[in-house]
This record gives sequence, C-alpha cells and structure tokens, in this order.
Amino acid sequence: MVAPPDNDVLWARSLHHTHRGSSRTEPAGAGAPALAGVSVGVREGEILAVTGPRGSGKTTLLRCLSGQLRPDEGEVWFNSVPVHTMTALVRERLRRDRFGWIGPEPRLVPELNVWENAALPLLIAGTPHRAAKRAASEWLDRLDLDGHARRRPAALSHAEAQRVALARALVNQPAVVFADEPTAPLHLADRALLLRTLTTAARSHDITVVLATHDTETAAQADRTVALSDGRLAGAVPHTTAGSAAGPGDAEGRAACSLSA
Repeated sequence: MVAPPDNDVLWARSLHHTHRGSSRTEPAGAGAPALAGVSVGVREGEILAVTGPRGSGKTTLLRCLSGQLRPDEGEVWFNSVPVHTMTALVRERLRRDRFGWIGPEPRLVPELNVWENAALPLLIAGTPHRAAKRAASEWLDRLDLDGHARRRPAALSHAEAQRVALARALVNQPAVVFADEPTAPLHLADRALLLRTLTTAARSHDITVVLATHDTETAAQADRTVALSDGRLAGAVPHTTAGSAAGPGDAEGRAACSLSA
C-alpha cells in the first residue's frame, strides 16, 4: 500500500472495476470492464472535470471515489484515510458527513417539502430542526428557490428540483461534492445558474468538486480536466480559470495516468 500525497484530499491508485450481470450462468470474472487501472489525485478546493463519452467510466469513477462502490482492485484515499478498506457502514457515514452528491436526476423525497429535502443530510445527522432549516434556506435563497420552500417536489419543474438537489449536496458544508452530469437535462439558463452556484460555493468554501460531464463548456469551468476512454485515462488538460492556481507544468506533473493491471 502506497501512502497518498499530503496535498491531495482525494487520491486513487490503479482502480479496476467490472460491471457484472445478475445471471447465475455468467462465468466468474465475466462482465463489462468499467475502470481499467485509473489513478487520479485531487487537491483541496480544486474543481476537477472528468470527461468522456457515455460508457467511458465517469460515473463508476465517481462512485468509487465517493465510497458508493468498492473497486475490485486499487486504492481510494480521502484525507490520507483509506476508503477502500472501510466497512459499508463507515463508508455510508463518510458520504453522509463529508461528501455531497448530485446526479442528472434530482431524486428528491416526494413526501418532504423543498426545504426538508435540502436539509435532509443535516436532519439525518441529528442537527436541530431550526438550524437545519436555516442552513437549507440559505442555499435555497442562493439558488432562487426561497419562495418554494414549502412546496412538494411534484410542484417543481425539473430545473427547480435539480437546484434543490444541489442545495442538498452543499447544505452540510461537505469536503467534496461529486457532481455526475448535473447539467445534462437542463436548458442553458438553468445550467448556468447551477454551475455558477456550484463553482462559486466551491471556491468560497474550499470545497473540492469532482465533476463528470461530456459537455465541453461545462468542463471549461473546472481547474483541470481528465478524459476517460473505455475505462482508462486518456489525458489531462489544465484550465486557466480564476480559481486555478496550478500552472500547466504542475497539472501535467499531477495528471492522472492509466496503469496496467
């Protein structure tokens, strides 16, 4: 086991994962390879875009980094603590307390109203009702949803529901937000508001963001981009956004590389 670099909040080495079907007749080891030796490091406060076509392994990589999936092989570290050796319960607590997640679908709880959905991570963690509501309301206000706090998800447009999901991902001041194609179903104006809130929050609160996207304009908001192809890293590209402190040489030196099994 190799210790991760001290300045990487997230670090993964030689990740392998295969999607296996449910058929009992499927031979051992059979399935579709999703990751084939991916290594990547992400610094605190950095916005990393993971690009590639559908089926390239972007979602699988985010799920492994966030502890939702345990890789078949390889290591995942968060703040120098090995995630890949944690039990399922410890990984669940890590996701609840330190990570935020937003995917292409909002997945709100229909029985809860907007502010309750946004505050859900805090309420589950035992935060007092009033404090949880206050924190949720602050993010809803930033996302132009303050007038919808008592509505149920069924009364929202898809774009509004997606903004509630972003508020939920940010409400507990996570160390890392994993954003898996969060703007894919949105129109241009809605996409811009969601991305602006996410990137501004990341840079003002030192939140690390791992953003999976196949959209070049969305990826351009990141400090650095790595590209996946058929479960392997195809390269890394630094950006010169306002929040990027690393120069091209630094980014190339830290570029995630594809390792053989």
